[in-house]
Amino acid sequence: MATIKKIKKTIFRLCLVVAILVAAGALLLRFYSYGASNTAELVAQQDANEASDVLYFPKSEVGQENLPAIIFYPGAFVAPASYSIWAHALALQGYPVYIIKLPLNLAVLAPKKAAEVIEKYQLTDYVLGGHSLGGVMASRFAHDHADDHLKGIFFLASYPDEKGRLDEFNLPVLSITGSRDGVLDWDDYAAAQKFLPAQTNYKMIQGGNHAGFGSYGAQKGDFSADITNSKQQTLIAEAIITWLSQQKNQEH
Repeated sequence: MATIKKIKKTIFRLCLVVAILVAAGALLLRFYSYGASNTAELVAQQDANEASDVLYFPKSEVGQENLPAIIFYPGAFVAPASYSIWAHALALQGYPVYIIKLPLNLAVLAPKKAAEVIEKYQLTDYVLGGHSLGGVMASRFAHDHADDHLKGIFFLASYPDEKGRLDEFNLPVLSITGSRDGVLDWDDYAAAQKFLPAQTNYKMIQGGNHAGFGSYGAQKGDFSADITNSKQQTLIAEAIITWLSQQKNQEH
């Protein structure tokens, strides 16, 4: 009997510890999470289809040929809907956009999530993208899955690490940064250029900051932007669409 009581006590204590850890994790997540702005949330509600694994912006069907899908990894602790504004702009140009939903909004917890999206939605040609930590995970996926179906990758305030190095691939790459980014480690960003192919296209948004690559308000450690979030969203969309159009023209 004494042994059974001890076992029950041990189980109770373990359950209590787990409950405390879960509660602490939830509080930590709430403290560090970045929810979408009202504007971005409204765009998502009006123009996106929400599933358990993605926030999906269907392409415009008017006068558009078959273009690659966009699979996007959000930044750490950033809600997928935060990227709705520029994602919707890409969809209007004929590029369906799949913003991946991640456990605890952390790409590092599901780095291969894109494979599930590709299989579930039967995607053939696709372009990968990622913001901040999401870009690092996107590059690792690209490194491990580089084939004729992967048409390119774009980084928003991000860069590949050695596990995601792309310098050995003939892959179109776009790297967009903001001149007022206070979160990006600029030394690491410069050092990581050795992991990118020579044909990488670099674009800096003057006055843009780190949080401005989504629409979720201020981010800890970031600098204040010198342009409005609306303006940065427009410039992001224009840069990605121009780059995608260039890749399409080169294929023809």
